[in-house]
Amino acid sequence: QVQLVESGGGLVQAGGSLRLSCAASGRTFSSYAMGWFRQAPGKEREFVAAISRTGGRTYYADSVKGRFTISRDNSKNTVYLHINSLKPEETAVYYCGADYAVTPGTSSYAYEYWGQGTQVTVSS
Repeated sequence: QVQLVESGGGLVQAGGSLRLSCAASGRTFSSYAMGWFRQAPGKEREFVAAISRTGGRTYYADSVKGRFTISRDNSKNTVYLHINSLKPEETAVYYCGADYAVTPGTSSYAYEYWGQGTQVTVSS
């Protein structure tokens, strides 16, 4: 079992920045690739970013490239998502997931464990 707890969400103006964190406990954090997804009301959960077990490889949705940065600190069992230049349409609940794989998936079905999510609201 892996328990994930997201934090760092909030209300921000368009163009603003946030840093989301996802703290993991349970099984060895470094055994899991990690991903961030988001889900807006009435929409499906969509891939945002992912990072390999060691942090050596990162993957991004085209819509966030250049504005979002995913990173991890295996010594702290934490994965981060730095978000810049936020847009109102990016208002959503942001979730982190753990994928027991060498290469993280971009589909939510690939992830075995999920956190409860953190709300990000972007005002125009």
